[in-house]
Amino acid sequence: MSDYADRARRFVADVWNGGREESAYDLVAADCPGLGAHGPEGTLAWHRDRRASFPDLRYELLDVLADGPKAALRWHATGTQEGHFGPVPPTGRAVTYAGVTILTFDDDGRITDVWSVNELFQLLQQLGVGMLPPEP
Repeated sequence: MSDYADRARRFVADVWNGGREESAYDLVAADCPGLGAHGPEGTLAWHRDRRASFPDLRYELLDVLADGPKAALRWHATGTQEGHFGPVPPTGRAVTYAGVTILTFDDDGRITDVWSVNELFQLLQQLGVGMLPPEP
């Protein structure tokens, strides 16, 4: 597969933003780790869970860099919490946060690994979650 950057952009447009679940079956390999399962179903489970918390969640791609069988995505996300986010009950609050995701592809152009780091602490603060250090 020659253009991993295009496949990475399609993954964000179709799966992350568009909710087009059929695209996950074209883009995600069967052995890709996910939420409670591998492959497209595991990937979709994670995104269904996130959309249940933030139904209007949108990712804006700021940078896409591809080299070899990897693509790095720098993104900014916005959404409104309308459902539970882990133990946090719905707040109706809007959030914005950023992150980086690295996708690894196989020879067929399917995603075999997704690794992300994001501003989860900032997101939780925006939801009003208090963070206290442990007592001595």
